[in-house]
Amino acid sequence: MTSLPENPPLPISEDARDTAVQRLQEAYAEGHISHEEMDEGLNQVLTAKTHSELASALASLPEQDAGTTSTIAAAGGRIKRRGTWRVPRTLKVASAFGRVYLDLSRAVIEHPVVDIELQLGTGKAAITVPRDAIVDVENLHTGWKDTLYKPRRSSRPGGPRIRISGSMGFGRLKIRHARR
Repeated sequence: MTSLPENPPLPISEDARDTAVQRLQEAYAEGHISHEEMDEGLNQVLTAKTHSELASALASLPEQDAGTTSTIAAAGGRIKRRGTWRVPRTLKVASAFGRVYLDLSRAVIEHPVVDIELQLGTGKAAITVPRDAIVDVENLHTGWKDTLYKPRRSSRPGGPRIRISGSMGFGRLKIRHARR
């Protein structure tokens, strides 16, 4: 019996690299790191092959205050994020009656761990995560329907960890990994 070939980790997007370079430059300009530390960090960022290598290059930087927590809320209607967008460290999503669609497959994820806190009443929710992401739904409480999620058979190192928590009333959450 032969095993399936493992897919290589997704390449780091240019947006993610540019954001990492910008963070290093800002830390240097604010006096948080020395010139040598910035040079070493830039080398790590520009040669990183996985998201974990990119995150380790930024690990010594002070935590960003602005943009680390974001809230998206709507009483009804749709909440939709897709394409290239910057994912904060903590994302809070609240919707009483609408649909929620979050596509993280092409998003800029700067943090090794992203917390998504859902507070949903009725309506459907769908989250597409990067192919190499590790998803944790243990702290998500559903009221009526179960969460639809099949973990990947083999998780490759280097992807972000997406922790989904919160509560859902009468809707259903569907989580899937991106194909590319």
